[in-house]
Parts: sequence; structure tokens; C-alpha cells
Amino acid sequence: MDLKQIQYFIALFEDGSVTRAAKRLNIVQPALSMQIAKLEDELHQQLFERGAHGMAPTAAGRLMYRLFLPIMRDLAHARQQLVQREEVVTGHVGIGLIASVTESVLADSLSRFHARYPDVEVTVADGYSATFIDWVSGGQLDAAIINKPRARLSLDSRALLDEEMVLATSAAHGPDLPHAIELAQLPELELVLPTKRHGLRGVLDNAAQHEDVLLAPRFEIDVLSTILKLVEHTRFATILPRIVVERAARHGTLRTCPILAPRIVRHIICVSHPRRPLSTAAEALITVIGDELHQASNTSASEPQP
Repeated sequence: MDLKQIQYFIALFEDGSVTRAAKRLNIVQPALSMQIAKLEDELHQQLFERGAHGMAPTAAGRLMYRLFLPIMRDLAHARQQLVQREEVVTGHVGIGLIASVTESVLADSLSRFHARYPDVEVTVADGYSATFIDWVSGGQLDAAIINKPRARLSLDSRALLDEEMVLATSAAHGPDLPHAIELAQLPELELVLPTKRHGLRGVLDNAAQHEDVLLAPRFEIDVLSTILKLVEHTRFATILPRIVVERAARHGTLRTCPILAPRIVRHIICVSHPRRPLSTAAEALITVIGDELHQASNTSASEPQP
């Protein structure tokens, strides 16, 4: 038994498919199958049941996974400590970001991250929270920053930011806004909102259902920058996180109004796979993005609104 065989075993255990595990390991499928067979011969134990729907671990396979996963994590952490000791962090980070984070803090986050970790490559995916949950679960991403869903997660999660959502209208063409508005009054406005596939719409609908309020938007658009442009030039209104509308409000093209009774708050979290510890580079990138989110949120909350 060697480390390579253990790595192959763990990949197959977590992915449940020779095809997916081989792709993850960047090897051909016969090589993976051969190493697993050698491992089973050496241990005199069958580790997987081969079925039509993939590879299901046996009791011996589940025991081996519980025994060896901590060892492999310790080796990974030991390697990270050596890299940190040399003060050189390298590698690749694949991360998913919801659009509100991408449009508000991604550029500043990557600029700051690259200045500190110039040898790390980063791939950023833009999409929906539900898609990112699947991609992190399947190992296609190291981590994702998403809106916290109502459903219970099987992934590890950490809170990054709790943020108020506000009503926004055009400063030039929009209706007059009160100092604050109640959620029950929102159906009186012509609204432009994200579609029901979007995590932000889930936050809005959940709050509205709790108060027995029906939100019936005139337009549903998932591209947040398009929503902002439409609202800036019409009498339509929208409901978005404060950091999304902060720049336009600061430039005087949008007016914002807090929503009361109740406030609508979205929770931004970072999710990662419980069986795949994050690298030093990934942890560092998540920390930078979290810091930028807090700075943007604090700035927008303190800005006087027109």
C-alpha cells in the first residue's frame, strides 16, 4: 500500500464513480481500476461493490476511509505548513461567486490577493447558489460564496456577511420615496426583481411569504447590472442588497429606502466540502473576499442617501 493508492481510493470513495474519480485525478480509468484492485488484493478485502449506478463502498471500504482520511489531511496540512514556512504560497484556487459579490468586490479582492500571493492562480465561476452547491459537492470547485439557502446543507459553511436589502428607485424618474417603507407596501410599486432561480429572489420570497405579501414583478431579470440600468432610467423599483446599489446611490442616479416591518436580510456564506480541506491559498482568498465584503457593507451603510 502506498500514498498514491490511498489517494486513488479516497477519490473513488468520495466521487462514487470511476469516471469522475479518474477525471479528478487526471488519470485514465484503467489505471485507477488497476490500483484499486491491487489494494483489495493486498488487504484481502473488497472495498467497493460494482453496480449499475457506480461504486458503492463496502463496510471495509467505509472503515478504511475513516482510518485514512485523517492521515491524508495531516499530510496535506504538513505540506502547507512547510510552504508557509518558506513564505511562498502557490497552487490553484477554483471558487464560485454569486453575481452580487462578483459585481461589488471581486475586482478589488483579486487585486489585493494577487499583490500578496502572486504565485497563485485563481479561477472564478459566476452563477447561481444551487449550481455552486452541486459543483462544490462534486469537487469541481474548492469553495463557493453564496446566499444561504433555506434547505439544510451537507457542506461545511461559514458565515461571511449579513446584509440588509433595500428598495431602490431612479433619482431622476422614480416615484417619491418615504423615509422608510414597510414590506406590505411593496406590491404597490412596479417592481423589477431577479427570477426565482436566483438566490436573492429566494430571500425576498421567503420574507414576503412570512408576512403574507405577494410580490408580482413586472420584469424578472437575473443580470443585476441590467436591473440597475433599467431602474435608473424608468419609474420601476427594485429590491437588492445595499452593496449592489451603493455605487449608483453614491453617484446620485439611484435613491434607496430601507425596508421595515420586517427588515429583509440576506446571509452570505462560504461553502466547502467537509472531506476536502481547503488549501492555504483558498483560505487566504476567502478571507480577502470576506474582508472586502465587510468594508463595502460598512461603507454603503454609512453613506448618506440622497
